[in-house]
Amino acid sequence: MSIIWTIIIGFVAGLIAKLISPGPNEPSGFILTTILGIVGAFVATWLGQQLGWYQPNESAGFIGAVVGAIIVLAIWGLVSSRRSV
Repeated sequence: MSIIWTIIIGFVAGLIAKLISPGPNEPSGFILTTILGIVGAFVATWLGQQLGWYQPNESAGFIGAVVGAIIVLAIWGLVSSRRSV
């Protein structure tokens, strides 16, 4: 159930991350937004577990997932801007 919850939270986090951090290199579309949020939620969970913020069976909360999605969105912007130059 933890993975399903992470996916649901990740989707909502991806939507909020796109609203907080709009830009010309952001991914668009329902599927890319969902993937962005899910990856952000997993990044936040992994990073939080590595830093000792979360136990091994805990996942990141909503705020952590949004922050993770913003980090992934920033990395996406850097990679896509370098590719287009």
